[in-house]
This record gives sequence, structure tokens and C-alpha cells, in this order.
Amino acid sequence: MKLIPCPLNGLRNAEEFVCGGEVQPEPDASQLSAADWAQHVFHRDNRAGLVREWWLHVPSGYWFIAERDTLSDRFLRSYPASELFAKRTPVGPAEPGDR
Repeated sequence: MKLIPCPLNGLRNAEEFVCGGEVQPEPDASQLSAADWAQHVFHRDNRAGLVREWWLHVPSGYWFIAERDTLSDRFLRSYPASELFAKRTPVGPAEPGDR
């Protein structure tokens, strides 16, 4: 059984996770054309070697970042997204108090 290190839940069975793709810098969407935005959303480098990826622990709904060697499929490190992203980017309608 393959185990994945979740920063919130510890070592868990790999079947409990979904990979969300490479971590990329977030562009200013208001400055991008539709084609550039599509490139950002759908294009991935798919590099061999060390990559930084988004991972979701499905049972808890917890998103985190993992550094993984794609050649060996070995997880080198996992950590909360807050280590890279100090401010959360809102998605969807504003919540009360955000206005």
C-alpha cells in the first residue's frame, strides 16, 4: 500500500488523495486574454523530476502542497498551502463582511 504524507492527517492511503496539478504563480486574470487564461488553467509542463503540486485529501477536504519526484513517485515533503500563499484568493461570490 502506497502512503502519502498529509500535513493535517499524517500518513494516509494514497487512494484517499487526488492530485490537483502543478503549483503555479497566479496571474492577474484581469490582465489576461481568454487564450492566455486558458493556457494558465489547462497547460502543464509535466516535467520529469522534482515538482511542487496541489494535493487534496478527499475525506477531509484538505488541500495542501507536496514536493514529489515524478521519476520515482516519491514524496519528499508536504506542507500547508499557507507556507506559500499568505493571502487566500477568493473564488465565487463575496462572503458577508468581505465588501
